[in-house]
Amino acid sequence: MLEKLMKKIDKNCNNIDKDMVQRAYSLAYSAHKDQRRESGEPYIMHPLEVAGILADMGMDTSAITAGLLHDVIEDTNYTYEEVSKEFSEEVANLVEGVTKLGKIKYKTKEEQQADNVRKMLLAMAKDIRVILIKLADRLHNMRTLKYMSVEKQKEKAKETFDIYAPLAHRLGMFKIKWELEDLAFRYMNPNEYYFIVRKIAEKRVERENYIELVVNQLQESLDKSGIPAEIDGRPKHFYSVYRKMVKKNKTIDQIFDLTAFRILVDTVKDCYAALGIVHTIFKPIPGRFKDYIAMPKPNMYQSLHSTVIGPQGKPFEIQIRTFEMHKTAEYGIAAHWKYKEGVENAEDIDKKLTWLREILEWQRETSDAEEFMEGFKIDLFSDEVFVFTPKGSVINLPNESTPIDFAYRIHTDIGNRCVGAKVNGKMVPLDYSLKTGEIVEVLASSAPKGPSIDWLSMVKSNQAKSKIRAWFKKAKREENIVKGKETLEKETKKQGYNFGEIAKGEFLDNILKKYNMNSIDDLYAAVGIGALVPATVVGKLKELYSKTEKLDANELKVIQEQLNKSNKHHENKDKGTSPGIIVKGETNLLVRFAKCCNPVPGDDIVGYITKGRGVSIHRKDCKNIDSLLKNEENKLVEVSWGRPKGAAFVAEIQINAEDREGLLAESMEIISDSKTSLYAVNAKPPKNGIAKINIKLKISNTEDLKDVMKKIKKIKGVIDVYRTKN
Repeated sequence: MLEKLMKKIDKNCNNIDKDMVQRAYSLAYSAHKDQRRESGEPYIMHPLEVAGILADMGMDTSAITAGLLHDVIEDTNYTYEEVSKEFSEEVANLVEGVTKLGKIKYKTKEEQQADNVRKMLLAMAKDIRVILIKLADRLHNMRTLKYMSVEKQKEKAKETFDIYAPLAHRLGMFKIKWELEDLAFRYMNPNEYYFIVRKIAEKRVERENYIELVVNQLQESLDKSGIPAEIDGRPKHFYSVYRKMVKKNKTIDQIFDLTAFRILVDTVKDCYAALGIVHTIFKPIPGRFKDYIAMPKPNMYQSLHSTVIGPQGKPFEIQIRTFEMHKTAEYGIAAHWKYKEGVENAEDIDKKLTWLREILEWQRETSDAEEFMEGFKIDLFSDEVFVFTPKGSVINLPNESTPIDFAYRIHTDIGNRCVGAKVNGKMVPLDYSLKTGEIVEVLASSAPKGPSIDWLSMVKSNQAKSKIRAWFKKAKREENIVKGKETLEKETKKQGYNFGEIAKGEFLDNILKKYNMNSIDDLYAAVGIGALVPATVVGKLKELYSKTEKLDANELKVIQEQLNKSNKHHENKDKGTSPGIIVKGETNLLVRFAKCCNPVPGDDIVGYITKGRGVSIHRKDCKNIDSLLKNEENKLVEVSWGRPKGAAFVAEIQINAEDREGLLAESMEIISDSKTSLYAVNAKPPKNGIAKINIKLKISNTEDLKDVMKKIKKIKGVIDVYRTKN
C-alpha cells in the first residue's frame, strides 16, 4: 500500500518531501497498530487510502502527510502539540481542522452535525486543504460502507448527500461528487440503485456500439477540420439517471440520453469550432445549449454543453472543453489551489471561495441548529441563475432570487437603500423571480431607509436574509425587544401559561443556551425581528416546565395511598392552629402554590398531585384546572386552608429584573412603605444579565400582597413579579 502511494505521488505530484511522508506513515502505523476497521483490516489501510486519493488530486507534502495522520488526534493518544513538534504547525492545523467535535455532549444529532460543519467551515476559511482531506476521508469511508450496520449505512449516506457531495459540487470536484452521490444512492435507495444498474448493464453491448458509431463520426469530422481532439462516451452516473427519472416522472426505458459524450481540445477557440462541427453533424435541440466558458460557474467549472439528436433519432448530451478545463472539472479547486501555484494565483482562488465567506458570515447570525443545517444545504446545492449588472458584470444567485437578493449581493448599503428595480429596462416588483441572462438595475434611495420585514419571506439567499436581520437588530433593537416581549407573553397566555413562570431559572437558561444568546433581551429581540418563531420558543419552554409537572404511575399510587390513610381525627383537627394547607386532613405533605393562578388564603382552592413536588395548589377558577378535569381528574385532591382568613402568614415572591444598581434598594423602599413586613430576602448573583430576588413577606390579607407586587412591577427593568410558594 505504501509503494502504491509513492507511485501515485511520482505520477501526479511535484516537489514532495518523501521522507516526511514516510515518517507520517510510521507514526500513523504505530498509533493505529491496535485498531482495526469494521472490515477486519488493519486501521492503517484507511489513512493510506485517504493519502492515495489526495495524491491522485496532485496535492502537496503537508496535505498528504495530514491525510496519513488525519485520525491520530481524534482516535489515538497523540496530541496537536506532538504532531506539530514532529512535523510542522501547518500539518498539525490541517489534522486539527479535520478532527470532529467528538468529546462534546449534544442533545440532538442536528446540533452535533451543525457544530461539526461550523468547525469545518472555519477551518476551510483558513486553509482550503482541510475540506479536500475531509472529502478524501469521506470517499474512502463510503467505498467501505458495506461493512457497517444498515442503520449506520443510511446515516452516513444521508450525511454524504446533505453535506459532502454538495461541498464537492461547490468546489467543482465533480469526479468525487459523482462517486459520492452514486455510493450514497446505493445505500439510501438500494432497490432503485440496483434496478438502474441492472437496466444499464442489459444494454451494455447496444450502448457500446452506439458510442463507437458517434465517436467515429465526430473524430472523422474534427480530423478533417484540423482540430486535434480526444473524444469519449460513457453512461451517465446512476444517481444522475435516477434524478432525471424522478424529475421527469419517467421510467428508465423512456429516458433516451443515458449516454454523455465529451470532446477535449487544446484551446478555447477550438471549443467553439468543435461546437460548430457537432451542430453540423447532429441537429441541436433548441433551448438545450449552455455556455459555461463565457459564463463559468462559481465553482470554476467551464465547458460548452449541447443536447443533440444523434443516430437512430436518439438524443445525447455533448460537452466540449479544453484539457485544462477538464482538469478543473475533475478536481475543481484542487487543480488550481494557491499552495501549489504560488501567491499570484491566491487572489483568484479567494474570489472563487466568496460563497464560503458568505456562508460563514450568515452562520454567525444563526444560532438554531436546524435552521443552520437547512440553510447550509440550500446554499450548497441550490440551482443558480446568472444575471448581469448594467455594466456587464455577471452575478450568480440562488434560483428564483429577487432583485433584493441582487441588491444585497452588490453591497449591503445598496440592499438597505433599495426601493425598486428594473429588469431589461422595465420596472418589476421586488418579489420578481430573476432569470438567467437578465440585466438587473437597482433603484436606490439617497438615504438608507432600511429593509422591510416582509423582505425576509421574499429573498432566497441566506446572505440577504442575514443582512436584513442584521439591520433590524442594529437599527430597531429596543423596539424589537418590546415587541418580542409582548409577542411571547401573548403567545404564552394563549397556551394557558404565564411567561414569567415558565421563562425563569433553568428553563430560561436552557433556552438562551440553545439559541446561543447572552440575555433575555437577545431572546426578545430575536422574536421581535422574526428570527425566532414565538410558538416554537414557548413550546420549548412549556416542554421544559411540564417535565416537572408530570407524574409516573407508581408515584401517583404511593401518594394516593398516603392520602387515603388520613383519619377522621386529623380531618376534624382545629383548622385555626393547623399551619399552611390541609390536604384531606393531612398537614405533613409537601405542598406548593401554582404560579399560574397564585392562590392565597381566602381563595377557593384545589390540589393537583405533581411529580416529585408534592401537591400543587390551584385556584378553582384556574384555566389549567379546567383541562385537568377533562384529562387527569384522578390527580386532583381536596385541600383547604390551614389558617382562617385574616391570619398573618408568610408569602414568598420572586422578582425577575434586568440587573442594575439600586434595584434591591427600590424594592425594599416599596415594602417599607406598605402594610407588609419584611421577613427575609435572598438576592442571587445575576445570570445572563437577569437578577433574581426572592423576598418573604408577612401579610394579613391578599390585597396587601397584590398591592406590593403591583408597585414592584412598575420599577424600571422589572420583568416579572410572582408568588413562589408558602
